[in-house]
Amino acid sequence: MINYIKGKLVAKTPNSTQGSNITLEVGGIGYLALVNSRSIGVLGDIGQDVQIFTSLVHKEDAMYLCGFAKHEDRDLFNILQSVSGVGVKMALTLLDEMNALELMQAVLSEDTKALSRTKGVGPKLAKRLILELKDKLKAQVGKFSDELCEMESVCDLPASFSEAQSVLLALGYTNSESDKGLRAALDRLGKDAASEDLLKIALEVISF
Repeated sequence: MINYIKGKLVAKTPNSTQGSNITLEVGGIGYLALVNSRSIGVLGDIGQDVQIFTSLVHKEDAMYLCGFAKHEDRDLFNILQSVSGVGVKMALTLLDEMNALELMQAVLSEDTKALSRTKGVGPKLAKRLILELKDKLKAQVGKFSDELCEMESVCDLPASFSEAQSVLLALGYTNSESDKGLRAALDRLGKDAASEDLLKIALEVISF
């Protein structure tokens, strides 16, 4: 398996019949890699030397080289495809809507609304992602970066946390804002607190 490729960025195509893609030239060979908009936005300008972390996907009728700016996104991309109904395009789209940290947080906290904000992900697929990925991501947390390792505590969050977070997201707050407010509320009230009480404290923290 190719772990990463370093080379000159010679082409960036945000939209095509194949989806967003880039071409890296390495030793006179141009490697075409499927990417998402998030990766295209951070890879730099044409002519620069860049590095992408890659995943080679074999299908019955095709082969794809997919590229990511961060290895966490690539690793999670590989895991996402183990879910029934999630292929290359959907996995790339999920990681375009959320980075690896946000996506893991949404799954581990059973946040179906956050997952459903991704184009093509309805309530049924969101629930399937949680059902099929939660245990896998719990096992993988320690293999990611230090920032992602800090998420291990998400696995032990009470159901009231997810309920309150869904309300905050519906009100327009971000994952980061809701997580910060609700964690502060948990510290103050404890894990047995009702979602309504957590929500009240979280709103005070976020608004401060």
